[in-house]
Formats: sequence, C-alpha cells, structure tokens
Amino acid sequence: MGISEAMVRRRVAKALRANAETVGDRWVELQLAQDELKAGVGERELREESDELITALVAGLDTDLPVSQVATSHEALRRAVVDLSLRRARCGATPTATSLAVLLLKEAVLEVVQSATGDADELFAAALLVNRLLDAAGVLSFDTYVEGREDIIRRQSRQLLEQSTPVVRLWRHILAVPLIGTLDTGRTRVVMENLLQATQEHEAQVAIIDITGVPTVDTAVAQHLMQTVNAVRLMGADCVISGIRPQIALTIAQLGIDLSKILTRASLADALSEAIRLTSEPALEAPVLR
Repeated sequence: MGISEAMVRRRVAKALRANAETVGDRWVELQLAQDELKAGVGERELREESDELITALVAGLDTDLPVSQVATSHEALRRAVVDLSLRRARCGATPTATSLAVLLLKEAVLEVVQSATGDADELFAAALLVNRLLDAAGVLSFDTYVEGREDIIRRQSRQLLEQSTPVVRLWRHILAVPLIGTLDTGRTRVVMENLLQATQEHEAQVAIIDITGVPTVDTAVAQHLMQTVNAVRLMGADCVISGIRPQIALTIAQLGIDLSKILTRASLADALSEAIRLTSEPALEAPVLR
C-alpha cells in the first residue's frame, strides 16, 4: 500500500515540530562550516533566521497548498525566505551562496526525519517532499536576492547621481548646478528634479548650469541642456549656461546646434555677474570667483 502525500506531510511536519531546535542548531552548524555562506551574518542572526524559517515551514506544511507552491504562496514562509535573502543581499553574499544556505536546510530536516522513521519507503517519500518544498524555497531565495540587489544598485546609483549633481545657492535668488562628466538622459532627469525643487524652495530667479566639467557636447547633450532650461523657465526663473570653452563652442557651431535662445557665458564668474544683473542685485557686492 502506497504512502499518501498528505500522510508524509503530516509526519514531516510532526518531526519538525518535535525537533525544531535540533533542526535549527544543525542548519546553523552547516552554514557556519562554510565561510562563504556566512557573508557578514553572525551566529545570532543565523539562529533568528532558523527559528523564523522552521516555524513558517511547519505552518506551511499544515496547509492544503501543493508542496511546490508552499514556499511562494504561504505568506509566513515566503516572508521568511524573502527576509533572509534581502538580508544576505545587503551583507554582500552572492546569490548562489544565499540560495545554497536555504537548500542546506534539507540536510538538517532529513536527518531528523530519518531518525523518526525506519521505513525506507516512507523515508524516500519524505525526501522527495522535502526536496520539492525546499527547492522552491531556494529558487525564491535566488530570485529575491537578484531583485533586491538590483534595487540596492538602483538606489546607490540614484544617490551617486544626486551627489554628482548638487544644487548650490550662490546668492540670494541665484542657484548653480556644476556638472561634471557625461550628461545622459538619467542624469538629466535628476538634474531637472533637483534644480526645480531647489528653485521652488529658494524662490530662485536665476539658475546657472555650469558645464565646465562636461568633456564634450553633442546633439544629445545639447538637447538635455535645453530640456533642463525649458523646465526651469516653466518655474518662472531665468537660466544661464556657463563653461562654454572654445572647443565646446566650436563643436556646437559645427553641429549646427541652436543655443541662441539660451543665455550663455564663458565662465561661472561671468554667469554669476549676469545673474546678479538679472536679479537687480548690486554688482559691487558680488563675491569674486577665481
């Protein structure tokens, strides 16, 4: 007479429930034995992960969900796997090491199941069930890690972009954005967002975009600059582009790019003087930029 899956699930859940501490200790031991699996996660964190995951695993086995869907559909188990994966991602572990840490739980679970039964057929059925259950958890862990790592990279890239495009208040009602490096679509968006926000906060009347540190200006870069200028104008402020070096002026002329509607100056000092004039600030009080 064959062993039903429901019976196997009950027996595996019973073995886990009765030996949760043993399974947890063994799982932590297996991870600590492999340095690449620890990746900045201490023994205390490993034990907390163990308690949460094993408790959720037992709860998932007690449901009517198909074994292959327990890890992804049971809320507590899914959350335990996701939290573990994101924690490892933040600690710098590799996705392979993260999913392998979850899969090592198989060994700890099967050791307990083996000691609880002497029937070979039942042990084989339990092994199949545990494999299907934790293989799905391992895949979920890998996918979660990749998504979490990509999110971390996106946020770090955003922070780097914001730090590389600071908005500086030079004078009353005068802001400046010193640009260094290539100006692409993503960076243009950050420049516009930061500049528009600062324009509103400081009630700016003139915004200076300094491109002294931009190595080259092509059609795409010019288009990005014009978009930024137009956005600033919609906020009711004037815009001045400074840092037009001879090489850049020659390139713009050769490309036939029309910047005639945009106020330009050769240096930031010239742009600031023009901005002070536009805001009717006394020129004699202007700071000297060298």
